[in-house]
Amino acid sequence: MTLAPETTDLKVQLQLTDGWFTVCDLNRLTPGRGVAALLPDGRQVALFRDRNGTLYGIDNRDPFNGAAVLSRGLTGTHQGRPFVASPLLKQRFDLVSGECLDDASVRVETYEVRSA
Repeated sequence: MTLAPETTDLKVQLQLTDGWFTVCDLNRLTPGRGVAALLPDGRQVALFRDRNGTLYGIDNRDPFNGAAVLSRGLTGTHQGRPFVASPLLKQRFDLVSGECLDDASVRVETYEVRSA
């Protein structure tokens, strides 16, 4: 089955300290997959869109090894909590809170995300 491309003028935006930052067109985010984006200050954010259309943004850097890889992780849910699993060591990070589901003492930064 072939899916028709989504046609929309909506943009994905992140809340930064000085306001909303436009990252990309909403149709660039494939449900269930991540994408990395470079922020104005040089940090990277991993953006996700779930199959319900909910948007999430977390730091792209894996705190266990420092690699910028979380955007390439596998997404899923655990007890109703959406997560991404690092592609390297497989630790799972809650996409809402940033908490590591496998080590509660570790977390990644989260970002408020919207489409506008």
